[in-house]
Amino acid sequence: MNDTMVTVVGNVATNVEYRETATGGMARFRFAVPSRRWDRRGGNWTDGPTSFYTVFAWRSLAQNLAGSVSVGEPLLVHGRLKVREEEADGRRRTFVDIDALAVGHDLTRGTSAFRRVVKSRDPDERSAAAAGATPERAGAGVVRAAPQGAGAGEAVAQGAPLVATL
Repeated sequence: MNDTMVTVVGNVATNVEYRETATGGMARFRFAVPSRRWDRRGGNWTDGPTSFYTVFAWRSLAQNLAGSVSVGEPLLVHGRLKVREEEADGRRRTFVDIDALAVGHDLTRGTSAFRRVVKSRDPDERSAAAAGATPERAGAGVVRAAPQGAGAGEAVAQGAPLVATL
């Protein structure tokens, strides 16, 4: 298959919309990618027009996006470029989407803390995690650190989801 793969750097323009589907979770958000160019006369960088993309993510990436990303945050998005055309009211419109394979914060513009999530078998806990609930807010223990000195297997065996400290 000859998919067009892209990696774009920009900012989250809308809240992440998350929903469960028959094949797993799906998340969608709008992504603003400003163009910058060097102005030789002025000797500085200037902003050009901004391109907007709709980013789609599926399954675990969708769940993790819903709990990790907010409007205005700088991201890198890597995925398949999809261009679609629709006709409504006699007008043809073109939409550019990205089916995301990987998404991460742009660490040239800030810091981030990674938390590994162990998948829960309880659907209520998965829904709370996708909604961005922390263990304190959800009350379900969606994400808990392993006991001091315990290995990952011990924490899971005790029924406690695990956050790996890296």
